[in-house]
Amino acid sequence: MSKKAVIILGTSRSEGNTKKVVDQLNKNHNFEIIDLNNKKIGYYSYDFIHKNDDFIPTAKYIVENFDTIIFATPVYWYTMSAIMKTFFDRISDLLRNEEIVIGRKFRGKNMAVISCSNENDLVNGYYMPFKESANYLGMNYLGDIHGWVNEKGLFLGHSNFDEMISNPI
Repeated sequence: MSKKAVIILGTSRSEGNTKKVVDQLNKNHNFEIIDLNNKKIGYYSYDFIHKNDDFIPTAKYIVENFDTIIFATPVYWYTMSAIMKTFFDRISDLLRNEEIVIGRKFRGKNMAVISCSNENDLVNGYYMPFKESANYLGMNYLGDIHGWVNEKGLFLGHSNFDEMISNPI
């Protein structure tokens, strides 16, 4: 099977503004979208108490079927959404639990980020957790794009999304 990109949608409203930005950017690609709201993913625990929730099967599906992972999240209090942060925190399960051997399979894959808010007001450093996570996991950080939706319409900070995801490192 030819591997391609997947969009991980992490927002409180599955059909909200972040999804509108994702749909606009995805219209020429038809990438699969995994909505974290449709998954039961518990918070990270050193004791792996949530090992039987949806996180591990979801992560396994992602690393086995896709080369590019695009994280889409609204900007909540100057950072990613709580559901997206939980997803990132749970990657520790894949690295710390010896029974699960998929954590290192992120190495060599590509990461990109779509962010969304009500204005073109993204703060400096917003993408740092994504970039550093990609670096730690041995992933190629392809870039990011910020979109915003307000009473005037839907806007994209720049339009290089197609080029960014079409030319992975």
